[in-house]
Amino acid sequence: MANTKEGAAKKPAAAKTTKSEKAEVKKVQVKGYIPTLQKAYREEITPKLMKELGYTSVMQVPKLQKIVINQGIGSATADKKLVDAAQQELTIITGQKAVQTVSRKDISNFKLRRGMPIGVKTTLRATKMYEFLDRLISVSLPRIRDFKGINEKFDGRGNYTLGIKEQIIFPEIDIDKITKIMGMEITFVTSAERDEEALALLREFGLPFKNIKR
Repeated sequence: MANTKEGAAKKPAAAKTTKSEKAEVKKVQVKGYIPTLQKAYREEITPKLMKELGYTSVMQVPKLQKIVINQGIGSATADKKLVDAAQQELTIITGQKAVQTVSRKDISNFKLRRGMPIGVKTTLRATKMYEFLDRLISVSLPRIRDFKGINEKFDGRGNYTLGIKEQIIFPEIDIDKITKIMGMEITFVTSAERDEEALALLREFGLPFKNIKR
């Protein structure tokens, strides 16, 4: 039997993937992506809260609507670059563009003029909200020195604000590149009508409240 290159059957050339096809595949992957905590809310937390709180409909189960992160920078009047640095850091931490907040009035004693940048903030919803919450619980909070849990003081309307003293607990921040140690407030806005319901919701997400087990 002849064993020549000419007699060998040629393999069909593999079809090349075009840029548009790659983009379409990426679009499908992103479209089908569900953050871990969002999936847990649907499949685990909702049924558990319905049973625990005696709800008869899933529509009664409280939801986490948004997470608002604020940084007030007291020394911004003396150095505006601190606000710019904070804006960049908060954007890195959350993965979403932070915006500068400005003074609403003049306060001469503090050398504060109306419209002067005094802090930064960002509001997270949907996918970015769940991703940030997951990183906060599993990575950032455990990095706090001598961490023993967080207080359970709510605002009476089903919302909870967590104070963070140092932005360096977030692994996205390079401690060698920071301008100044700065704290922030993280507010969890829920649809709960009572604080007890909001506490149960955030507890099930995994926020480590003191003396409370999931």
